[in-house]
This record gives sequence, structure tokens and C-alpha cells, in this order.
Amino acid sequence: MRTEKQMLDLVLTVANKDNRVRAVCMNGSRSNPNVPKDTFQDFDIVYIVDNMKYFLNEHDWVDVFGERIIMQTPEDSSLFPSTLGGRFSYLMLFADGNRLDLILIPIEEKESYCQEDALTMVLLDKDGILPYVPPSTDKDYWVKKPTADQFADCFNEFWWVSTYVVKGLWRQEILYAIDHMNIVRAMLLKMLEWKVGIETDFSLSMGKNSKYLKRYVDGQTWQKLMHTYPCGEYNQVWESLFSMTALFEETGLEVGKQLGYHYSLEEAEKVKSYLNHVRKLHPNATEVY
Repeated sequence: MRTEKQMLDLVLTVANKDNRVRAVCMNGSRSNPNVPKDTFQDFDIVYIVDNMKYFLNEHDWVDVFGERIIMQTPEDSSLFPSTLGGRFSYLMLFADGNRLDLILIPIEEKESYCQEDALTMVLLDKDGILPYVPPSTDKDYWVKKPTADQFADCFNEFWWVSTYVVKGLWRQEILYAIDHMNIVRAMLLKMLEWKVGIETDFSLSMGKNSKYLKRYVDGQTWQKLMHTYPCGEYNQVWESLFSMTALFEETGLEVGKQLGYHYSLEEAEKVKSYLNHVRKLHPNATEVY
């Protein structure tokens, strides 16, 4: 497996040899000083280029980076429409295990790009055209203190969508139920992140998909969270849902108390009563109540 130095040397060598590439930047985990290094970290590289269209006529120019296991070019996808505007990305997993996510950005967008992400690092600027980029920091990704409205919206979304879960379970539509459970869990994770934020003065990041959350919650809370992930069996989904409601309420009450925000126990109790009622409802019932 090529080392980090070998990969970055290759990225810069390719850029230096190609006159169309005027600058090279890196962001993501490898530019974040607070992320522990490991062998699965991507190389998130940006080439700021002239003559964008000439790069896109043939994609085989990226073969220079090495033998690939697989590549994805999202902007070519018909199933997942492009979200990058005039930019283009090559997501490459190589035979040696390295992964390079390479984005081409038109030189006209250099100013806006350099202001988008505080984790941006400049690796090469052939013409001195890039604006000043301050030292890399993950501050933009720190958990942010919620407003009272955001807290209330999280509360409402959690309890509202939970009613869709039980509707799916009663109908024996487990895929529908689990899909909505994921929405409910997203609100639980948000509430847990806010709790950690309070405890750490909102000074750190939980990472993508809350991947660092385990570092900052106690073992009991973590086990409760793990109990919210069911297998494809109806009773387990029911149990997971109620594990989720209990943990959300415990966390939400604490967050609300610490921030001075209202957690409506009365409304939550009404929804919990409804969830329990639907669980006991006869499969052939013609009325909910």
C-alpha cells in the first residue's frame, strides 16, 4: 500500500506536469488535526483547473493514479443527479487499498471554493492566484448550540415520525417502518450531540454520521443507543422503537434543562400512549380507537 507521502507526491507530480492544473488543495480528514490517522482515510483532493471541458472529454487520464478496484463519477450519474454545478469528481478506490476523491473545480470558482471549508489546505498554487487560506481547522463542523426553535423542531420531528413507524408495523410493512425509524433515530442522535456539546462547551465535532459520538457518552448511554438498531423482525423493531423513545426523553429533558428550553412531557406522553395503543391494536381492527 502506498504511503501518504507517496500518494501526495503523485498527486502533486501529476498536477505539476499538467498545465491545465493551476492549483491543488486538500480537505477532509487528512487535513483535520483532530482526527486520528488510519489506513482507510480518503485523500480528498481538489484540482483547480483551466479548460475544464478538455479534462472531461476522456476520463482515462486518471489512470495515472494507479490500478483501480472501482471508480465512481457522480456527475455522470443518471440515478443520482449532480449537485456540484460546474465541478466534476472522480471517486477512486485503488488496488493497493488507497482511496482518492478528486474534484475538478473551474478556475473561475477559486475564490468561492477557498471560502467553503475551513479544513482546506493549499498544496500547490502555481500562479499565486488563490486567496489567503487560514490554517486548517474543523471549527465549522463543531456541534452548534441549538436555538429554542431548533430544539422544539427536533422534539416534534421525533415524536411525529414515530407515529409513522407504528403505522408501518401494524400494517406489517417492515421496510416502511424501519425507514421511518431511521428518521426518528436521526433526531435522537442530534439530541445526543447537543448533550455532548453542552458538556464540552460546543467545542468539538462528532464527525460524519455521528461517528465519534461513542467517545463522549458513557457506556450505559451507548448500550441504550445500540438497542435502537433492530434486525428485520417485528417484535425487535417495536422494542427498538421504545428503547429510542426512552433514551430520547432522558436526553431531551436534560438538554432542555441545561439550555432552558421547554420539553413537553404532556405531548410526549400522549404520543407514547398512542404508540402503545397501536402495538396492542388487533390486526383486523377497523378503527384506531
